[in-house]
Amino acid sequence: MTERKARAGEDPAAQQQVVAGLVAAPGLPLELAEDLAHRLPAVLAARAPGVRWAFVVRPEPLVGTANIDVDLVQQARERMLAEGWQFAICLTDLPVRVGHRPVTAFASRALDVGVVSVPAFGAIDLEDRVLQAVLYLVGELDPDAAASEARQPSRPGTHRRSWWRRRLDSAVGRRDVPEQDSVRFVTAASVGNMRLLLGMVRANRPWRLIIGLSRVLVAAAGTAAFGLTAVPLWWVGDAMSWPRLLAIGLVAASLICAALVVGHRLWERPQVPAARERVMLVNLATTLTVALGVLTLLAALLVVTMLCAKAVLLQPVLEQQLGHPLAIGGYIRIAWLVSALAMLGGALGATLETDVTVREAAYGYRAADDPGERAPEPGTDGPDVG
Repeated sequence: MTERKARAGEDPAAQQQVVAGLVAAPGLPLELAEDLAHRLPAVLAARAPGVRWAFVVRPEPLVGTANIDVDLVQQARERMLAEGWQFAICLTDLPVRVGHRPVTAFASRALDVGVVSVPAFGAIDLEDRVLQAVLYLVGELDPDAAASEARQPSRPGTHRRSWWRRRLDSAVGRRDVPEQDSVRFVTAASVGNMRLLLGMVRANRPWRLIIGLSRVLVAAAGTAAFGLTAVPLWWVGDAMSWPRLLAIGLVAASLICAALVVGHRLWERPQVPAARERVMLVNLATTLTVALGVLTLLAALLVVTMLCAKAVLLQPVLEQQLGHPLAIGGYIRIAWLVSALAMLGGALGATLETDVTVREAAYGYRAADDPGERAPEPGTDGPDVG
């Protein structure tokens, strides 16, 4: 690192400026990087008043590919050298593990590059946890920066601040030095892997899954529209008990999940034994992503169907057909049955989707990647971090 000559109190024009890069995979990591680029200069300026900080965000699809052969550190270093940054930090949405322990962050002092695995921080408090990890890496890559104070015990303060600090530190994990000029932060195997799984599901954004499946939406909407006007469905829905209605809804949701996961080959198979655990983690994340996406569709169908039922199905007409007064619970039962049948129509629509469309909806830009094709190198479980 360039030796700093500026000190606190000097003219800002004479202060040493540090320009660093944030190389991020498209999607959630890129959004986090853009947020960090705004927050980091102020945080670091408070700790190193004699330095002006600037962070440049660059999207890089290769650091989000599931290809084991991709070297995340090398990708970030090449961009750093091309842009002329002092150091670079790569944000990826891929899992990185050493043995059974997830790696949240890695720093190579020799190459002036750091890597942050966003899913390793879980699904909550993500912005603060990633910020804390980046501060740690800045302290490792630039020892002269006051950001290294982030590794020191917190100053006496309120109990809440102390608890919050411990929570952030536990999410980043334990500092480990595998070899000279490199540092990594690892978490406990049990808690860390659970957090990693939830983080992978959040990175997939399951609530956006169904939006990308036009045939599923059209089939479900068409079935719901027909069901609302079918008088026999009014009778059946009104007469059914809630346990049976719930069972029908779960079966319909399971069928559409199976049509997406099995029918479009989202379930990966390890090609070599060394990749078995990693592929299992990917499959669990895929299953949860699809399940949450399908449940989101079911909830949306129920709300829309309920509103349409109240607007279109006049209460006197329904009561005349059913032969008894109808309360709000009757509307909900009819709407639930229609929504469940609409899910069955959506399952048929799912079989008509192309594999590429389904993968794009489930994984975004990584649709063409096959996370189970290559085995990780010995001692690692995920893309290479140097």
